[in-house]
Amino acid sequence: MSAIDDFLAHLAVEKQGSPHTLDAYRRDLEALAQWAAGRDLLALEEADIRAFVASEHRRGLAPKSLQRRLSACRSLYRWLLRHGRIARDPCAGVRAPKAARKLPQVLDVDEAVQLVALPTEAPLGLRDRALLELFYSSGLRLSEVCALRWQDLDFDNGLVTVLGKGSKQRIVPVGSHACAALRDWQAQAAPAGDAYVFPGRGGARISARAIQLRIKQLAQRQGVFKRIHPHLLRHSFASHVLESSGDLRGVQELLGHADIATTQIYTHLDFQHLAKVYDAAHPRARRKR
Repeated sequence: MSAIDDFLAHLAVEKQGSPHTLDAYRRDLEALAQWAAGRDLLALEEADIRAFVASEHRRGLAPKSLQRRLSACRSLYRWLLRHGRIARDPCAGVRAPKAARKLPQVLDVDEAVQLVALPTEAPLGLRDRALLELFYSSGLRLSEVCALRWQDLDFDNGLVTVLGKGSKQRIVPVGSHACAALRDWQAQAAPAGDAYVFPGRGGARISARAIQLRIKQLAQRQGVFKRIHPHLLRHSFASHVLESSGDLRGVQELLGHADIATTQIYTHLDFQHLAKVYDAAHPRARRKR
């Protein structure tokens, strides 16, 4: 097996990386292998990695994509170094160009309430309302909602147990409105045993794509014309909780982020809100027309 195959096997077995993560790593590392044109990847030096990044930049790869590609290379070579297959990490001194920081779009509270206030008389109305309420109430990832089973919900205590990235388990609160919507959906669905909360055809696990398309349809039906998708509801959940509590560590735990730097994006969203309030309300902040 090649160094890349060995590393990917390590990610799959020991780190329990998702298929999506493994595919992304494989694409980035195969790009390095193709650039090296048959050279031994174990013999590459820092100058080679710099040349590879520069080549990808000239091909038009965006800074964020370059960062991801270099991150995959770093992970590979750190693993090779730990296992004694190379004597020096060729990525150690290489830096990718900085990407412009793009803040995620969020719903304001009124838009979120408008979105989840679905009429439940329509076909699948109870399911759809439970789906939206859960996303906004608990900030779950799309993959976590797809995999959710009834046995993971604790209605008495208002909690849900999910298995996040890296197979890390966490327990997240579920709001009263979401609990009520889920109970209504459960009463209609009459699930048995460890059935999925939101099943697809034949009771199998629903696909991520099916949920994405459904949420887009429901947003248009509710008159919310932003580009609504599951991760936007997760962003909105995090932003609204941080805005109310100011507890960045708490939001990190709720979202299941391993690194608080990932969560800190929401402090910028909160500052934007405060800046708007200040500009609108403070007498000394009014702009001259």
